[in-house]
Amino acid sequence: MPTPSKQKKTITKKTIKKRKYTKKKKELFSLKQKISTMFCLFFLVSAFTYGYYLGEQSLLEKHKNLTKKNISIVKKSRKPKLIIIIDDVHTSSQLASIKALKLKVTPSIFPPYSLSSNSHKLAINLKHYMIHLPMESKSKQFNKQFKTLMVSHSNKNIEKRIKELRVLFPNAKYINNHTGSVFTSNYKAMSSAYGYMKKYKFKFIDSKTSPNSKVKQIARKYKDKYLYRDIFLDNTQEVSYIKKQLKKAVKLAQKHGYAIAIGHPYKATIRALSSSKNILDLVDVVYIDDLF
Repeated sequence: MPTPSKQKKTITKKTIKKRKYTKKKKELFSLKQKISTMFCLFFLVSAFTYGYYLGEQSLLEKHKNLTKKNISIVKKSRKPKLIIIIDDVHTSSQLASIKALKLKVTPSIFPPYSLSSNSHKLAINLKHYMIHLPMESKSKQFNKQFKTLMVSHSNKNIEKRIKELRVLFPNAKYINNHTGSVFTSNYKAMSSAYGYMKKYKFKFIDSKTSPNSKVKQIARKYKDKYLYRDIFLDNTQEVSYIKKQLKKAVKLAQKHGYAIAIGHPYKATIRALSSSKNILDLVDVVYIDDLF
């Protein structure tokens, strides 16, 4: 049996060994912890740096795009825009006189009727044009025009007419009303026609032949921009009068950024437009589909 002295020594040696082992184990664990912590820190710093880099790149790209966009807008917006629509077009000579102006004037063409059964063919080689659709007015004489839309027409008949226009003018984007003071003032009839125009991919431009037009309300219902005539150019067929109206149109464009003027293929209107360079130099005359 070992003596107490030897037993004490044995216990001491074991204790020392155990302590050394525990110390090494703790040191190893501490080293692992340090490595793990350093790795985590490195990962977090790397992730943050990479995220920051991506964010900076994204902001830089957005800034570049925004700068390009702003430059583009500035370039396009140096001058206010004036849209000039010429209604009642139904002959090749009228269209030729409009083309001879060398201005971006938008012809609005009558659908076929008794005096011009092939008017729709005028649009075959045109990129920029509109449809001038007869709608019911207070004038019985005007309402006799072929296939004038009437407030008494059923939804079925209204759709049939709009669908027919799509066949006659397959590439048309816009329709404006010929006369139509009664039709555009009737919410039910105009809402029906507007809905079918949207169905057949048309946009409606209100010629505003009535102060009671409901088109604005209907456009808002569909969340569309309300497009309408700002000024008529040639209620009086005199060059001097038409030039005064052009000046008013230019002022409206300068005030609002753009304006829509409507004229007709009268000789006086063509003469006025052809001799108004000094007036029109203050704006960019554009086709309606250049702007909307």
